[in-house]
Amino acid sequence: MNKRAVGTEYETLAASYLAKNGYDIICRNYRCRAGEIDLVAREQGYLVFVEVKFRSSENNGSALEAVDGRKQQRIIRVARWYLMEHHIPENHPVRFDVVAIDGTDVHLIRDAFWC
Repeated sequence: MNKRAVGTEYETLAASYLAKNGYDIICRNYRCRAGEIDLVAREQGYLVFVEVKFRSSENNGSALEAVDGRKQQRIIRVARWYLMEHHIPENHPVRFDVVAIDGTDVHLIRDAFWC
């Protein structure tokens, strides 16, 4: 299985996990010139931008460690593009969450980082 297929499989798992936890998934794999966001959802009045990371083992670090400062800045740029493109006011509450999947363990980190 190639990397993209594996990514899609775990994004589907994450979307299902989030839906079971009260999230309304509104977009998968939003792409623009600035990059990509795995999932966009609504939850408790927030527009939530979700990064999904999977690691089969911790040989290369944990899934959460893969969402470093550089990756966070890219996600923030894409989120700003999304807000502009969808005419969402700048003062609308937004949040950045991470679904970290290490092997078979799924961890949801709400407010994983801020802009």
